[in-house]
Amino acid sequence: MKKHRTHLLALAPFLLGTAVLAGIRDETDRNKAQVRKVFEEGLTQGRWDVFEEVHRKDFIAHAGKRSATLAEDLESAKGWRQAFPDLVMTVDQMVAEGDLVAVRFSGRGTNTGSGNGLPATGNYAEGSGITIFRMMDGEIAEEWNVADELGLLRQLGLLPSPGQ
Repeated sequence: MKKHRTHLLALAPFLLGTAVLAGIRDETDRNKAQVRKVFEEGLTQGRWDVFEEVHRKDFIAHAGKRSATLAEDLESAKGWRQAFPDLVMTVDQMVAEGDLVAVRFSGRGTNTGSGNGLPATGNYAEGSGITIFRMMDGEIAEEWNVADELGLLRQLGLLPSPGQ
């Protein structure tokens, strides 16, 4: 009996390490699922309640030199759906480490409405970008976003293409 206890004690660090790794994997998977909801349910389906569900109340978004609160970020999201009522957002790639989740995304739709300062052009457009999310206790606390806005404006006919 004593011999078996010795073997179990030798395995204890391995078993504890496995449990810790499983906990980290579970948290990472939960964080990724929360972020995916923003794109698939919030932006694509227009389910605005998802924003309240997955973001912290003190959330802050960074885009260029501008920062936005959760309320301002939600209004911007609604503006994109107004400008592109058929908007479809796709998570193309997602990587997570620690409290960060990085997403390479793409979006497509027809600009039949006005929103976020865009007039309705009737043009179809596709775009892409990258957002890095910082998570806290399973909620989105902060984000940094970069998207090809210049390419979008050109596709909508609101800016000349290069060489014109």
